[in-house]
Amino acid sequence: MASTTKEIATEILPFMRVYKDGSVDRLLESPLVPTSPGDPETGVSSKDISISLNPAISARLFLPPLNHNNQKLPVLVYFHGGGFCFESAFSSDHHRFLNSLVSQAKVLAVSVEYRLAPEYPLPVAYEDCWYALQWVASHNSNHDDRDDHDQDITKETWLTNHGDFEKLYIGGDSAGANIVHNVALRAGTESESLPCNVKIHGAFLAHPYFWGSKPIGSEPKEGFENALERLVWDFAYPSASWGIDNLMINPVSGGGAPSLAGLGCSRMLVCVAGKDRLRERGVWYYEAVKESGWKGEVELFEVEEEDHAFHIYNIDSHNANVMIKRLASFLV
Repeated sequence: MASTTKEIATEILPFMRVYKDGSVDRLLESPLVPTSPGDPETGVSSKDISISLNPAISARLFLPPLNHNNQKLPVLVYFHGGGFCFESAFSSDHHRFLNSLVSQAKVLAVSVEYRLAPEYPLPVAYEDCWYALQWVASHNSNHDDRDDHDQDITKETWLTNHGDFEKLYIGGDSAGANIVHNVALRAGTESESLPCNVKIHGAFLAHPYFWGSKPIGSEPKEGFENALERLVWDFAYPSASWGIDNLMINPVSGGGAPSLAGLGCSRMLVCVAGKDRLRERGVWYYEAVKESGWKGEVELFEVEEEDHAFHIYNIDSHNANVMIKRLASFLV
């Protein structure tokens, strides 16, 4: 009798297992949840939309209760975490987090469902998120010059009716915060502006996933070469030039890293957690942005007694509420 046990090609425990037949087990994913016309706790409405069929990019939109039908709200384009290879805009933990943040901040959020590695290795996620941000910006009704990118896009009524594109924000946690940095840097280059004259007003990076080939600060030196953070990057982006020192994962001292002075936003909030293995990188990034000559305003926010992404995975805690309130106060 033939064995039905599949052969493992690669595994990064506790997150992923990839089999030789190409199938993938994502071992730590939280369950997917449906949208709601009005969340019982917050009153926030949500719906899923398609941004693009080719490539396949979708999003979950979140709208807080409105004071009147024509109310305009800041727009937050959000990129979820998960090491570029698991989690979803439709997962229960990110859905609850965005319900809470949208309710407190009174913003319209677009949580992007970008494609994941290993089926779609990096830089696909970066490209998907850049495309989604362009799509959101194309809804700016205050700008008359329509470019070719705009002609083929079906407009989303929540964005056209309620989006205030003078206050466009991007934000994310972990790998999503890494995407925030790379999107903001791309938006700051002369050749890569957003449609309809839209600028990124602010960006927040919650426990950003940055790494490099050499430990910094209090990062443990023993076993550093085989650290999980490095294994995840090599798995998600096997063709990356400079490897773990690629500028997208090591923006401070990576190979060919552009100046952080070119970040294409006006305000930035970098959040770290005291017990997070990524804490040192977040602080390092904050200091580098502050010293880069960038003309924006950057702030650092730390919750010392917490670990990575606690505000999403332990959302009912006191400190998660403190963190969400801080993010909400940034989105004004």
